[in-house]
Amino acid sequence: MRLTLLTLIAITALTCASSAPAADAKPAKIKVLIITGDDVGVHKWRETTEATREVLTAGKFDVKVSEDPLILESATALKNYDLVFLNYYNAKNQPLSDLAKANLLGFVKGGKGLAVAHLASASFKEWDDFHKMVGRYWVMGKDKSGHGPRAPFKVNIKSQDHPITKGVQDFQADDELYAKLQGDVPINVLATADSDWSKQTEPLVFTLEYGQGRVFHETFGHDVKAIKTESVAKLIQRGCEWAATGKVE
Repeated sequence: MRLTLLTLIAITALTCASSAPAADAKPAKIKVLIITGDDVGVHKWRETTEATREVLTAGKFDVKVSEDPLILESATALKNYDLVFLNYYNAKNQPLSDLAKANLLGFVKGGKGLAVAHLASASFKEWDDFHKMVGRYWVMGKDKSGHGPRAPFKVNIKSQDHPITKGVQDFQADDELYAKLQGDVPINVLATADSDWSKQTEPLVFTLEYGQGRVFHETFGHDVKAIKTESVAKLIQRGCEWAATGKVE
């Protein structure tokens, strides 16, 4: 059957229309895996995990939650995500398997993102590579890491040039002001606060690169109120986007 010129034009137009992306198509969501399920008694991890999930799903993220870090043993499962978010302390001191450790390190080194919140930096106290990857980490014990009474305090934004903090002004947080975190790897400090407990200026939000990947570390998150503070929520959204993609749009 011979096709007329008009028929060919019509078929071509239909083919192009069907193959072209819809003009109003929404960008793909950033895939986040929150790992949680264990913490100190004063941290209600079910509540803080749900608050974190709500903050992220209000933005550009599709969030799944695992209450067992053994999910890290599946490299296949991790391939489904752009970012791993640790809201996990490991109070029971359950060691990760060598496979789980290798998978998490490979996930970040390979170009994906890691977000660390509040006490998660203390999760794996015997794992040196974890300490290097998260930049600064909580160490239990007298004269080690700690904080004064939970109270409002001023957060000072140190960099207006970074995509995470661009346009964010100094603000009042109501949380535990973490102090004396350990570690000496280079970090990019984005926000600080002056601690009455340590008598020092403490880094509260910072980033670092690990291999080809990116790490966003914020020490907020004692409870829902702390997480839902407007500026904290904004920093969590932006920090996770940066860690997952390398930019904030």
